[in-house]
Amino acid sequence: MTPKLLVICGPTASGKSDLAMRLARRLDGEIINADSMQVYRGMDIGTAKPTPGQRAEIPHHLIDIADPGQPFSAADFVKAADAAIRDIGSRGKRIIVAGGTGLYIRALLKGLVDSPRGADEFRQMMRAEASSSGNLALLERLRQVDPELAERIHPNNLVRIIRALEVHHLTGVPLSRHQQEHGFSGQRYLSLQIAIRVERPLLYRRIDERVDRMLGQGLLREVQQLLDAGYSPETKAMRAIGYKEMAAHLAGAHDLDEAIRLIKRDSRHYAKRQLTWFSAEPDILWLEYPEKFDTILKLAIEFFEPREI
Repeated sequence: MTPKLLVICGPTASGKSDLAMRLARRLDGEIINADSMQVYRGMDIGTAKPTPGQRAEIPHHLIDIADPGQPFSAADFVKAADAAIRDIGSRGKRIIVAGGTGLYIRALLKGLVDSPRGADEFRQMMRAEASSSGNLALLERLRQVDPELAERIHPNNLVRIIRALEVHHLTGVPLSRHQQEHGFSGQRYLSLQIAIRVERPLLYRRIDERVDRMLGQGLLREVQQLLDAGYSPETKAMRAIGYKEMAAHLAGAHDLDEAIRLIKRDSRHYAKRQLTWFSAEPDILWLEYPEKFDTILKLAIEFFEPREI
């Protein structure tokens, strides 16, 4: 039988982790992390990882499985998640996927685009151009050949910009067209997808409060420890929100108050992008939490244990 996955998604600071924990307790479930930054060891505070106590109470999978300097892609996530799903299912537990990385969730449920393998020389040339001219110059280059995809990529996401340019270089076809033709149309698992709906003013207040808590918990110290361990501020993991701003502060680029302001601003921008992504997914149910917890629990029980008619 195709495994059933209960997917809890939505924007940052919406309450996904808390909801997943409550559901796991009631459903005898285990949680698979779908946050692209929580896979990295040593990045605990800035990624809002579940606490050791929470992880002791409810098993969490795909947390702390890569070093910050180690590349980790959507394909890596799917491979690791598939293994976790087999493990959880073999023990008769319910499977709950929780996180805000939309691409990871889509890839897990519907598969990845079968785009061509890379050209190392071209990638090196593009990285050199980004170093000399900046990410925006590369994004503008992409806009000339794939304007649709360029609109969806943030300038900081250099890996994705170069990959899109690389696909066009190798095939002459925009990556967005490859994605449309693939359509993520397969169904790898049966799923019930629930996103948490939060009014924007409340969401932004929660984001600001979360950032303040992270500072109180020692975010600055955590970033310093990662730098001391030899991780460059330019690695993908260290470009995450919270880490890049603190690293810039430690390098003397701006004072602490400005770093905090930038983290809050960038977190709000990220939440907007998440809302745009998840709003475009046709199979997601949007419900308020904690107000609609009983409804969410009822839907989950009916999904896992459908009654005979």
